[in-house]
Amino acid sequence: MKNCDYVCLMNKPVIDKAFGREAFGLDPGNYHAARPGYPEWVYELLRQTCGVGENTAVFEIGAGTGIATHRLLELGANPLAAIEPDNRLADFLCATIPRDAMTVIRSSFEDAALPPAAFDLGFSATAFHWLDEETALAKVARLLKPGGWWVMVWNVFGDPDKADPFHEATKALLDGPIGPSREDRKIPFALDKDARVAALERAQTFDRVEHRTSAWPMVLDSNQVVNLYGTYSNITIRPDRQEVLAELGRIAREEFRGRVVRNMVTSLYIARRVFPKLSIFKA
Repeated sequence: MKNCDYVCLMNKPVIDKAFGREAFGLDPGNYHAARPGYPEWVYELLRQTCGVGENTAVFEIGAGTGIATHRLLELGANPLAAIEPDNRLADFLCATIPRDAMTVIRSSFEDAALPPAAFDLGFSATAFHWLDEETALAKVARLLKPGGWWVMVWNVFGDPDKADPFHEATKALLDGPIGPSREDRKIPFALDKDARVAALERAQTFDRVEHRTSAWPMVLDSNQVVNLYGTYSNITIRPDRQEVLAELGRIAREEFRGRVVRNMVTSLYIARRVFPKLSIFKA
């Protein structure tokens, strides 16, 4: 861990957003296997509300190992610009999704060269919190066609409305740098509806803004706990990563008898790129 990888916020070290470009590529195969997919209703919304189907032009921010990318292609995304700054994850994408419809862009979203007003859908899955929200939304708007859709979705590990015994049992162990998904509002970025909706409205380029959620349980054995937590940015940044993972496995195995339930929340925001206003001139 380098000093420039985190900053202090209210006496709590917060991982710098730039670290997100390299935080998840240590073991792409494990990341892909350990991270959960998104509920089916997410893809139904893309199909029914956003009209995603054959030959829908899509850009995806932070494609990672392609957990959502596979489904976008199945729905008919073509062309699909998969933006992924980590070369290890980009290599995994190219090796596991060899499709003519997909182009992998090895770049941060900020630096990605994409044609303006060329896309029907912009999409980001559990990645948008690593960007500067205002700047990124302005670029999203420039890339979308009028009437195009912007969708950002997260799988949140933990439901604020439900007891979480494993989180409580490991809270002291995991006390360290926190990711930008929490910041200073003490509400997960993805669940902070007021802040996310306000940002979309401030952009003044979106309408039909909506927020949807669903809660669901994820049941893990002790090995799955280790594999999943090994993909977390607040673990990968730590110099004692292996020791922390070993202790997480021990707690899951001995204190929870090899059965850990994490309360998950899938949180989705959708907005439409506004149509330009027509000017009426009188002769």
